[in-house]
Amino acid sequence: MTKVSNETVEKGASSKGTSMFAAFAIVICLLIGFLIWKFVMGHPSNFENGDNTGHPLPGNYLGMVYKGGFIVPALMGLFLMAVVFSFERFFVISKAAGKNNVEKFVKNVQVLIGQGKIDEAIAECDAQQGSVANVVRAGLTKYQEVRREGFDSEKATETIQKEIDEATSLEMPMLEKNMTIIATLVSIGTLMGLLGTVSGMIKAFSGLAAAGAPDQAALATGISEALINTATGIGTSTLSIIMYNVFTSKIDKLTYSIDEAGFAITQAYRRLKGGHAA
Repeated sequence: MTKVSNETVEKGASSKGTSMFAAFAIVICLLIGFLIWKFVMGHPSNFENGDNTGHPLPGNYLGMVYKGGFIVPALMGLFLMAVVFSFERFFVISKAAGKNNVEKFVKNVQVLIGQGKIDEAIAECDAQQGSVANVVRAGLTKYQEVRREGFDSEKATETIQKEIDEATSLEMPMLEKNMTIIATLVSIGTLMGLLGTVSGMIKAFSGLAAAGAPDQAALATGISEALINTATGIGTSTLSIIMYNVFTSKIDKLTYSIDEAGFAITQAYRRLKGGHAA
């Protein structure tokens, strides 16, 4: 009970730290996006006559992006969030997998369990480390306990599986932390891009109406500046959805590895009791 309580406290503290990191990262990304838009893209050297309220220099993309309007820094902040949280999830999930290949680890553990070498299997878990190894180790430890108690197969299977489920509930939720942020960026990136495009188009046509006479060059420039928002938003959404699918696949793979090892543990006990019965 003490061990479980300590693990719960540690996981709670880790979860709080992750939430603080997420909030801090969001604020920093938005701030960096604004600073880049204001002082790098909006630098006078990117515009005619050194005036960032005028037209960008021909072929100057930084100036063109700056003219995309006030939505651009928000979009840049969203793109930076997609990058930051992708790296963060990559490191967390890689750490959860452990030091060595997960599939190889599970196969080694299955072989050791099949040979009745439970202590060696636990040592393999200690060497592997990570969330998957921690869950498997909890199941193996419980296997030894029910074996000493002489539980029947059904009760032992239920007890071992319950221990594995409890260990999983402590370890696996951390893998899904911030996944909702990446999933949200998929939608927000596109919507913010469209908002920027619509506002840019409104501004472009309003400028033409105020000028009195149609100006095809001014209209083309206004439309191109507005579409920059769409391009940035689509880029953010594309990166986010790719990384979300990649990480979801990795988490499913880790969960499957735990299920494989857990099944091997329970089946080993059934064989053990069956052999004794024979």
